[in-house]
Amino acid sequence: MGYFPPPSVDGWRIAGLFVLSYTNSMEILGKLFGSPARVKIMRLFLMNASEGIETALVVKRAKVNKGLARKELSLLSSADFIKQKNFVKDTSTTLGAGIKDKKGKTKKKKVKGWFLNPAFPQLEIFKVLLVGSELMATEEISNRFKRAGRIKLLAIAGVFLQDKDSRLDILIVGDGLKKGTIDNTIKDIEAEIGKELVYAAFETKEFTYRLNMYDKLIYDILSYPHERIIEAREFSTLPLSKS
Repeated sequence: MGYFPPPSVDGWRIAGLFVLSYTNSMEILGKLFGSPARVKIMRLFLMNASEGIETALVVKRAKVNKGLARKELSLLSSADFIKQKNFVKDTSTTLGAGIKDKKGKTKKKKVKGWFLNPAFPQLEIFKVLLVGSELMATEEISNRFKRAGRIKLLAIAGVFLQDKDSRLDILIVGDGLKKGTIDNTIKDIEAEIGKELVYAAFETKEFTYRLNMYDKLIYDILSYPHERIIEAREFSTLPLSKS
């Protein structure tokens, strides 16, 4: 196990000051770190600390163009924040069901990718600034889904509350939900926080039916800590746990 230098007292004080003084908006963080693209890429590695990420996947998940991604990766590599290594990946991670050989085994492929450097001296400070505080303001999350339909219940859990046991990160219930809009909004949020999200969206009628039938998924979701950002009166008396 390598040595992890503890952050200095001044470092923690500075990090704490930023966390207390600002909402973790891309605009402010972009000014602090040079660009919103750099913030998104740094968060991507901090939120997936043990995962090797190819350049093409950085482009896709952070939603930045290839040229900018290469520039930021080069800068972060020169600062020793990330390191480039070869690793073996399961093809199913990028091709859905995966490519199988004649024996029915999933093929694996050797690729070159980027890894977070766990020995980076200021790692803990960056974790506090970019991950340890509020990933995205609840008002901002609510605004992102304004065009997704008539939402009656919008709840966040999981990664937003730093709860690894939750089955979902976002729950959406409403009428006339627009799947395409919801999918695109989720992808935008994923790019900003650096983590793939697990979410579920239900029309009100289906959600109510599942609730009355004591559907395990629904009760598992809402029995864990969560925060209701939007809540119609009809759902305000649900006897379920909140954060």
